[in-house]
Amino acid sequence: MDPHVRSTADHSNLAEDVRSSPLLNADLAPVPLERRTWSTYTFAALWISMAHCLPTYMLAGGLVALGMNWWQALLTIGLGNLIVLVPILLNAHPGTKYGIPFPVLVRSSFGTVGANVPAILRAIVACGWFGIQTYIGGEAVRTFLVAAWPAFAQIGDGATVLGLGIPSLITFLVFWSLNIAIILFGMNAVRHFENWSAPLVLVMAAWLLWWIVDRAGGLGPMFARPSSFATNAEFWAVFVPSLTGMICFWATLSLNIPDFTRYGRGQKEQFWGQTLGLPTTMIAFSAMAVVITSAAEQILKGSDAKALWDPVVVLGHVTSSEAPAGLDAPLLADAGTRWVVAVLSLFGVGVATIATNIAANVVSPANDFANLAPRRISFKMGGVITGVIGLLIMPWKLLASADTYIFNWLVGYGSLLGPIAGIMVVDYWMVRRQQLDVPDLYRPQGRYRGINWVAMGALCAGVAPNIIGFLRSVKVVGGGPDLWDHIYPYSWFIGFGVAAIVYRSGMRGNAFGRAGR
Repeated sequence: MDPHVRSTADHSNLAEDVRSSPLLNADLAPVPLERRTWSTYTFAALWISMAHCLPTYMLAGGLVALGMNWWQALLTIGLGNLIVLVPILLNAHPGTKYGIPFPVLVRSSFGTVGANVPAILRAIVACGWFGIQTYIGGEAVRTFLVAAWPAFAQIGDGATVLGLGIPSLITFLVFWSLNIAIILFGMNAVRHFENWSAPLVLVMAAWLLWWIVDRAGGLGPMFARPSSFATNAEFWAVFVPSLTGMICFWATLSLNIPDFTRYGRGQKEQFWGQTLGLPTTMIAFSAMAVVITSAAEQILKGSDAKALWDPVVVLGHVTSSEAPAGLDAPLLADAGTRWVVAVLSLFGVGVATIATNIAANVVSPANDFANLAPRRISFKMGGVITGVIGLLIMPWKLLASADTYIFNWLVGYGSLLGPIAGIMVVDYWMVRRQQLDVPDLYRPQGRYRGINWVAMGALCAGVAPNIIGFLRSVKVVGGGPDLWDHIYPYSWFIGFGVAAIVYRSGMRGNAFGRAGR
């Protein structure tokens, strides 16, 4: 079963008042036992498919661009993924046990009405990721169009719209429209694409790795590349927010992982599938990105080194008919070879970006938006809402630099998602002790009815310490450095810990969700 399969249960095993509940639709219904068929391999393959994407590459390449050497970058990536695996596994458990998705699970802690708050916060982050993936795909199209038709780059004579050049705007809107069309009409085709989209990205990255390392004279220059940090203090100032960024990269999935584990055969399958699939794939694919970025810096010394964290930029140099700055000839001398590489790269990036976008950035927010009005908002409508918000977020601004991508985007939304994860973990494992009344999760007047104000207070308490640091990071307010600036790089950790403690304390003796309420 693929990650887009939605529950199509007949609901006959649910009470009459639940079947007619305004909080239930086919997408949000519990998955019956006979349809929970995902194996260890399925979960591992899901993570492999989602991890083999260009944002993963850019995350690893971004660490090199920020000054880390190869082992510092891989240490940061490995440690971050091992840490985020813990809340992923903890929040995965109720999905497999009860067959319920994230928007339903979070009702046990926030209430049937209050659950809309964490669901929408998580959905908005997913919309941002949808826009980022779409922008990356559009830039790939623009890069390779320019390689085949240089005049395309001159359309608009340098004019910009909201900071985006006309050629980039055209390809972005084309790629965005393709994603929306697939959501509306072609989901089945993408499900088949997912089976081989990840290998396409892997093959493309492997070829680029082999070619660029050979061109750079082997791995020696990469291993010899020193760190840019003269002192431990300088390294720590970049390491901490980068580690937080690694965790925040999958912080979205640490919340909505029940959307996928609800299809699991059992706890053992989801546990081992995710444990084997996530850290190993992220480290292996990131290692390729670190090597490619380091080698590209050696070859393209006349280019902007800070831009080489983006694989599309590197491939643009490789397929260009013009010699990069500092070199006497194009990197690929034969025009036919350049054309073949450009076409294959465009195809690989396009298919993989669409498949990853649908799997990671449409399924969950579509469910989240449907949770607002289950009887009125369908999966397709939720997907279109995701696409529109992803467009309005202007994702090209989030990818303006490695600093913006990691420090502002990843660390920033960690301030919102960390507290939600802390509340969910404490509620399920400590307050409810893994026991949920599933029918009442769908009853407007059940034990989880309304809003759990303890959860709302804990969420606000978890977010509050990071607000000033975030506003300073994005240059909305001035001042500093002070305590808030030192707290902000730990946004996910601070938010998770504060919210968890406040929620656990507030729920002692609290009647919300208890039997007989």
